Amino acid sequence: MSDIVIAGGLRTALGAFDGALKSLAMTDMAGQTAAGCLRAAGVAPEKVDHMVFTTTVPSDRDSLFAARVVGIKSGIPESAGALSVVRACASGLQAILSADQQVKSGHSRIALAGGAESYSRAPHALSEVRQGVKRGPTVMEDMLDWAYRCPFSQEYMGETAENLVDDFQYTRAAMDEWGVMSQSRAIAAQESGFLARQIMPIEVHSRKEVTVFDTDECPRRDATPEKLARLRPAYREGGRVTAGNASTVNDAAAFVLVGERGALEEAGATARGRIVDWTVVGVPARIMGHGPVPAIRALLEKTGLRLGDIDYFEINEAFAAVNIHAEAQLGIPRDLHNAYGGGISLGHPPGVTGVRMCITALQHLEDTGGKRAILSMCLGAGQGMAMLVERV
Repeated sequence: MSDIVIAGGLRTALGAFDGALKSLAMTDMAGQTAAGCLRAAGVAPEKVDHMVFTTTVPSDRDSLFAARVVGIKSGIPESAGALSVVRACASGLQAILSADQQVKSGHSRIALAGGAESYSRAPHALSEVRQGVKRGPTVMEDMLDWAYRCPFSQEYMGETAENLVDDFQYTRAAMDEWGVMSQSRAIAAQESGFLARQIMPIEVHSRKEVTVFDTDECPRRDATPEKLARLRPAYREGGRVTAGNASTVNDAAAFVLVGERGALEEAGATARGRIVDWTVVGVPARIMGHGPVPAIRALLEKTGLRLGDIDYFEINEAFAAVNIHAEAQLGIPRDLHNAYGGGISLGHPPGVTGVRMCITALQHLEDTGGKRAILSMCLGAGQGMAMLVERV
């Protein structure tokens, strides 16, 4: 089998909900970012034969055909294939994995893999109107609200984090400590230029001006334990999950290249890493934040590796409870875990997060000379996913 590798990697800065990117259509944002990823990698668009793309909430009229539309807007050939994938919060990882599988099966040589979200543009739905409302008012439902509720219990995802906290007795102070740390690490990564290396500046047009957006919008310099301690519980009276220890709602796009090593290098790209293996497991939906623990355990068992063989971990900060739970259950060293911020500070647009984590992990391994990183997250409705990547 050919050597399948990941090359390139670029993202927009992560925009806040109803923030800097709110006026930009999702497929325009994604198309610009995908084209930028190709330019930065030195690969001509005509060398790409497949687009693998994800978005979890349709935000514009063309979003239902997003993979194809983004492929065309990125400049890759009209003859190239297009595949849309969704795996909840792991959708970005799934896009990379599906591209890898396309290449391994001989159906592609070079693929663009990535995702985008424009949650600021998520529509509302009138579900009963098509059949006719016979009497009285009808309800306009927020499709973004659908994405943040457990499909079984209709609890908000934050309430499932409260369930995890209750079951394992994690403290509000420990969660707030993680939240403050995430913010400080993100700010440090901005100031060091680490994050700037993975961000493509993007033009945002308004009626009055054109602005360049190039810095993650959500990191908070003013986050302190005292300030986070004053925040009210977000989901239940007496709860421990707050806006300070939970992820933000965002708009963004991110892409990497996946392909045969020879084909990529011939096209002008430099191989950065490869997918070694991956696992997906199911967990009770009421404690979906438990997902990374059995997923990482299964991945280590499958590969025959020990925790000490892993140089770095990116675990999505859907909630601080997810990360402190993974550390407690698996023994992950904090200094090797989310060293540059995460969902709480940078943001968590589900179609983008896995791609951002992959780019960050490869960048970390290159900077430190490390070899292996695990990327993992919990998934709404009760799953966990983990992927092992290796620097080449």
